[in-house]
Amino acid sequence: MGAFQFTGRDGVRLACSETGSGRPLILLHGFMGMGSHLLESGPAAAFVEQGYRVILPDFRGHGDSAKPHDPAAYPPDVLADDGLALVEHLGLGDGDYDLGGYSLGARIVVRMLARGAKPGRAIAAGQGLAKVSGPQGGGVNERMLTALVDGVALEPDSPDARMASWISELGADPRALLYVLKSLVPTPESALREITVPTLVAIGDEDERSDADELAALLVDAEYVRVPGNHGSAFAAPELAAAMVAFLGKP
Repeated sequence: MGAFQFTGRDGVRLACSETGSGRPLILLHGFMGMGSHLLESGPAAAFVEQGYRVILPDFRGHGDSAKPHDPAAYPPDVLADDGLALVEHLGLGDGDYDLGGYSLGARIVVRMLARGAKPGRAIAAGQGLAKVSGPQGGGVNERMLTALVDGVALEPDSPDARMASWISELGADPRALLYVLKSLVPTPESALREITVPTLVAIGDEDERSDADELAALLVDAEYVRVPGNHGSAFAAPELAAAMVAFLGKP
């Protein structure tokens, strides 16, 4: 697997890797993840086997990409900006590539589509309407990251403490992740109705994001599929990889 760097539109250094050969497919990872996770335990390997050139960026604040501690490095919608910069860096024109993402990655796929990205096909997996179009801040992630940044003690064995331990094991940067969360913006339902790129919306049948079908219903040209698993386990479900491969392989 080859690695390279590119820069965001503001000059921030971003990391990316790619593997396989054939039609380009950009895959976007979830919050607190990195591109390689999509290959190690997610659906990317299935695409390589089917003859795709799979491109796996690390979001800013994640993985091997820069993790600035200046809040100005995380303006609204910066992850979508970075995704569009990657398309430009690769020299990919409209229809020359496909685009997919899981969880936060799916949210950024939708943002890129709403802002004019024109892949041949798109995949938004592990995401529902409320997370895409509703308030983007708050929740357990922001609460826990704020506590870590502020040095507030977490209750032992609590869900926040377990997540904090996981972040520590990952070697992630809580302050950068908190800034990433604060940069997210919603995609209004009116904008969703204007997205015409054929899109697969996929969700685990035990995922708490139970409104993924409502997201699909708002898109002009969408397919909706449920696969076994919750938000975590569906990511690695062979049924998800199979549904994604079949969708992208349609004429």
